[in-house]
Amino acid sequence: MYLTGKDVRQKETFNLNWFFYLGEEEKTPGDKDTAGYRPVKLPHDWSLEYPFDEAARSCGSGGYVRTGTGWYKKIFRVNPDAVKDGRAVLHFEGAYMLAQVWLNGQSLGRHVYGYTPFEWDITDLLKTDGSENVVDVKVDNSAQPNSRWYSGSGITRNVWICGMKDIHVAPYGVWIRQPEVSEEQAQIHMETRVCVNHRNRASYEGTAPEENDEITVETGIYAPDGSLCMQERTAQSQQIAAGVREELLFCQDFLLESPVLWDTENPALYKAVTKIYKDGLLLDEVCTVTGFRNVRFDSTQGFLLNGVRVKLNGVCVHHDGGCAGAAVHPQIWERRLEKLKAMGVNAVRMSHNPPDPALLDLCDRMGLMVMDEAFDEWRIMKGKELGSNTHESRGYSEWFDSCHEEDMRLMLLRDRNHPSIIIWSIGNEVPDQTVPEGYLTARQLKSICKELDPERLVTQANDQICAEPRAAAEEFLNELDVVGYNYVDRWRTRAETLYDDDKRTHPDWCVIGTENGSLGGVRGEYLLDMKEKAGWWKMPYYSAPVKIGKLLHFTMTHDYVAGDFMWTGVDYLGEAHWPARSSSAGVLDTCGFEKDSYYFYQSIWKRPEPMAHLLPHWNLEVEEGTIIPVLGYTSCESAELFLNGKSYGRKAYAYPAYGMTERYGHFDKAPVPVNTDDLFLSWDVPYIPGYIELVGYMDGREAVRHTVRTAGEPAAVKLHCYRSEMKGDGLDIAQIEAEILDEHGNLCVQADTKLTFTVQGPGYAAAVDNGNPEGMESLRGSCIHAFHGRAYVIIQSDETKNGDTCTVCLEAEGLPGAAVTVSIIP
Repeated sequence: MYLTGKDVRQKETFNLNWFFYLGEEEKTPGDKDTAGYRPVKLPHDWSLEYPFDEAARSCGSGGYVRTGTGWYKKIFRVNPDAVKDGRAVLHFEGAYMLAQVWLNGQSLGRHVYGYTPFEWDITDLLKTDGSENVVDVKVDNSAQPNSRWYSGSGITRNVWICGMKDIHVAPYGVWIRQPEVSEEQAQIHMETRVCVNHRNRASYEGTAPEENDEITVETGIYAPDGSLCMQERTAQSQQIAAGVREELLFCQDFLLESPVLWDTENPALYKAVTKIYKDGLLLDEVCTVTGFRNVRFDSTQGFLLNGVRVKLNGVCVHHDGGCAGAAVHPQIWERRLEKLKAMGVNAVRMSHNPPDPALLDLCDRMGLMVMDEAFDEWRIMKGKELGSNTHESRGYSEWFDSCHEEDMRLMLLRDRNHPSIIIWSIGNEVPDQTVPEGYLTARQLKSICKELDPERLVTQANDQICAEPRAAAEEFLNELDVVGYNYVDRWRTRAETLYDDDKRTHPDWCVIGTENGSLGGVRGEYLLDMKEKAGWWKMPYYSAPVKIGKLLHFTMTHDYVAGDFMWTGVDYLGEAHWPARSSSAGVLDTCGFEKDSYYFYQSIWKRPEPMAHLLPHWNLEVEEGTIIPVLGYTSCESAELFLNGKSYGRKAYAYPAYGMTERYGHFDKAPVPVNTDDLFLSWDVPYIPGYIELVGYMDGREAVRHTVRTAGEPAAVKLHCYRSEMKGDGLDIAQIEAEILDEHGNLCVQADTKLTFTVQGPGYAAAVDNGNPEGMESLRGSCIHAFHGRAYVIIQSDETKNGDTCTVCLEAEGLPGAAVTVSIIP
């Protein structure tokens, strides 16, 4: 039974005990018959529950998965007292796509966009006499291909049922503006929108509005340490007409002395607790988390956070969680973001849609700056990767005119209190950038941003700047507060000059790299021959860092470039060509395992911390004696390579290069002789099994070393659990990594052992992955082959079973088994 609590505002998960049916058969909303349905939990993505199929209508863009139309049904009861003097709301954080919702057979409405929230007041249709209610949801993702990446299908984000009084804070009704923030003080302007529902009833135990009611808003602001900083009450007396719903606006101003500022190293968060009173009686209470910081983009200094110039070391991410599909538990993102931050990432671009709100909460808490993005299409449709399919491409452009204003407003209203968000992006690579009237759409979208959030600036990710045969219009680019560049080095002399040509022509432009290439690649695989599968978009491992390093070097040493978001932080499903079902552009694979490219960025972005990393692995399938380019990524001043104990010489590069100071011939630090201006080191050595070792030196002394050994035959499997505790609520998860090792503990990169996971206790294997972009094994279930010695499993708690622990057991073909224990907590 729902809404049984005593709080003035109740918000309860609505994720358990659903039934699901996939098929073209139309269902009758309101029917309690679940024959043909199967039990599921939310969030839910049905697309990965079926085999990958080259003929799938989703095509390579969508990851070759099954889409179609699905029906969800939930039968539930509510507390009979829940809404006798209040309201009940059903809130969906997202469903992909074309979601239609019914309650007890009556239509609540439809929502198109798969990435924005929607809700309905269900009070008048809700049965409150203790009898059963039925909610039906139809999700239609049959128009394919409608996305250029894996979208997933279903109710892919959380659902909540909320109870509140007739007088309550409106949805996203608290806005904490911070027009001026410094170390000395923060000026805070708070706006609170209050809904007042006037009913034609005599009495509601004193909570319903009456004529000449005095409605008061009280706000308390709490510091990161939990102490109350300040508190204020604002009251309005209202003349009330029965049977009317209206919205009241309350404004409050605060001056916070010596605030603890939010930044990437100390993401200090404040809480604003908003309480609504009527004639002294508490009716509603809402807690809003935010942080105070000063954000500025400048045409000469780039980006400044709290008055300090900071280079945006950014990554783009899509919304899927690998084997979790589009139904991603926040812990999956937490693990990924921890790894990216350890690489040196300080900013994330949400490509190319509003993200799950839990992801923004994580960025707030972890100190990661965010570019929040709205759309991938405006009025002009983009082509999808159809492959061998011939059916028509579809997309958001079909719905743009009817939906874009609502969706844009929803994104702004939902997200604008997040301190992590530093800029809004109104679109990605939209073809509208090249047409004469395109700037008018940009102007309209920007105006919505300025109306709802005047402080933050607006960008758009442009891939057609200086492009041929048709370039982005200057009128379009001039509409943007910050001009976003995708693949700035793609056209003609821009491969050398990058941003400089436009900087001379438009010195007043603020510029940012909204998307540029990364090293990418497939974990554990190395392209040696430029004639084999290589091209302008896919380069051998020894060539890629030359191109990427050039842009990185330019970005880091030119102040006016605010920073760069490289494509991508994590491999994602879709945007692939058969037999691949996922992209391999990331520095982490779909399992969240680090690739070699991860360490290239770490060697630059985490300076001055000493680190060293060697590649390739030393189990190569080549003839002994074959000359192999060995690369070293290091933050040290110099590094020396050893092959089986024999030195192949010490090498160095200088980054950033530094010149004389104080007087001619004087250097603050003794110059190190260098042999390359690349951001990595390279040696050509014969392949001889054994080991290669990179020793990094700082100030002439050894600072760090990395050794890569030829692994022997697989001998054991090692399991590592990301979190050793899991709530027994049926929704929480545990993430477990599996590594196949030889008898000396070396990773067996050559191993593709079949792994089977079983769970003893209140949990089960919900999804498995190995990071292989061409792997066609099912990602749902308990069995998968290792890929280059590694695999990954997600365990979900089972609320129907009892126990204080669950033990995850691994059976590895031809190897001893292994196990790890996860504690179950309340």
